Amino acid sequence: MHVLRRQQDTRTGLYTEAERRRRDSSPWTLVQAILAPLQFVVFLVSLGLVLRTLATGEGGTAANISIILKTLLLYTIMVTGSLWEKDVFGKYLFAPAFFWEDAVSFVVIALHTAYLLCLLSGALSETGLLLLALVAYAAYVINATQFLLKLRSARLQSVEAAS
Repeated sequence: MHVLRRQQDTRTGLYTEAERRRRDSSPWTLVQAILAPLQFVVFLVSLGLVLRTLATGEGGTAANISIILKTLLLYTIMVTGSLWEKDVFGKYLFAPAFFWEDAVSFVVIALHTAYLLCLLSGALSETGLLLLALVAYAAYVINATQFLLKLRSARLQSVEAAS
């Protein structure tokens, strides 16, 4: 019990000092810092293409290619994110500090994967596919917001701890 209390005492917010050192030395931290904004830019472009296609009926191929690219980036960031989580917290997924972010990430991945499966199987019309993509994108925005809030909280806690 004393060890648990001591570990809690050394935790300043999201990370213990050891976890913060592992985070800062992990090569996956830089990879995540590059992939996350890249994925967001692709999302914004893709969202525009999807909305344009839904509004005009034109550009369906470009919209679908953009959704595929967004999905591939999502898979990449999930794999590299799990490697980062292993480096920092010792678990590939569902470390307590990121449990809910990981849980929602699986919803996001499931929706993007459903889009790919429907695209490949022809199970949905173009409009149906694009609407499914919008649902997947809404889940992605929720998940990205989770991560941004967590990042902001960790930075604020680091500043407070340094004061």
